[in-house]
Amino acid sequence: MSNGRPTVAIAALGGTIASTSSAADGSAIVPTLTAESLAAAVPGLADVAEIRAETLATVPSPSLDEATLLRTLRWAREAVDAGAAGVVVTQGTDTLEESSYLLDLFWDRPEPLVLTGAMRSAQAPGADGPANLLAAVLTALAPASRERGALVAFADEVHAARWVAKTDALSTGAFRSPSFGAVGRCVEGEVRYVAPPVRLAPLAPPTDDTANPRVPLLTTYLGDDGSVLDTVVAGGADGVVVAGFGAGHVSASMAEAVGRAAARIPVVFASRTGAGPTGRAIYGYPGSEVDLAARGAVGAGWLSPLKARLLLWALASRGPVGRDELAAAFEVRGSLPTG
Repeated sequence: MSNGRPTVAIAALGGTIASTSSAADGSAIVPTLTAESLAAAVPGLADVAEIRAETLATVPSPSLDEATLLRTLRWAREAVDAGAAGVVVTQGTDTLEESSYLLDLFWDRPEPLVLTGAMRSAQAPGADGPANLLAAVLTALAPASRERGALVAFADEVHAARWVAKTDALSTGAFRSPSFGAVGRCVEGEVRYVAPPVRLAPLAPPTDDTANPRVPLLTTYLGDDGSVLDTVVAGGADGVVVAGFGAGHVSASMAEAVGRAAARIPVVFASRTGAGPTGRAIYGYPGSEVDLAARGAVGAGWLSPLKARLLLWALASRGPVGRDELAAAFEVRGSLPTG
């Protein structure tokens, strides 16, 4: 704390919020701005906190990977251990829903870890980056944000990392939590939450920085015969997530491929619909949730396919995953927010 103000550490990874253009019309933007530049562009930010800004990467978010996020995790831990009241990470929006959840799985400090970004570049009319960054800092400072794991602050809403999704390609209101809604709002400089925190025990991150299990995500489709899944398994996947129809369903032919895969590697089925959980016992036909479970696959519950893949990746990063361990993890982390 400096001059009576708490400290917030800001890390920049790149993305639209850090992008500029050399073209007269502002097109073809690329990440260029540093964390210090982003913080300096926010009116009044220095009045609410002592800012420590550091640039960890300057890349578009599709080029982020798990290794970069594990380095970011270490930076965030070191920042709060050095006295920061909270940390903020800025990045591109394309993978923000994934980055936030991967960090959330491993975040083991009570201090808030808040992610944000922007849908419009710094040079664009109505650039949303400064407002989002201010809201993220306020969220990181709010006492009620503690013990909530990783959060996403965007367009004055606060979302839990487990449920948030990017639901629009270009809108400044791109982020929603489809099944349960935002957990908080930033209004007139104050962050308010609708319910007490729901915190799940963090996972231990991989001890080996080179750990990178191959966990692909496959989306099923009309006429899927399972051949792609067979190919993925034969290619050496360490686990796989299948985004199924409806409550996690696949064709009869795909179900046979799921059974073959589950005999060799962990297989998780999720719903590709964007909201709602996988079923447990509604349907019993070949390819239904009951059938897939009988073949050895595990339902993702309320987790989206993207979040289910990250949970499986996190488990596999520590070594082989047994079905009982897999089922227990998804039972807890794919459950309702109250459970």
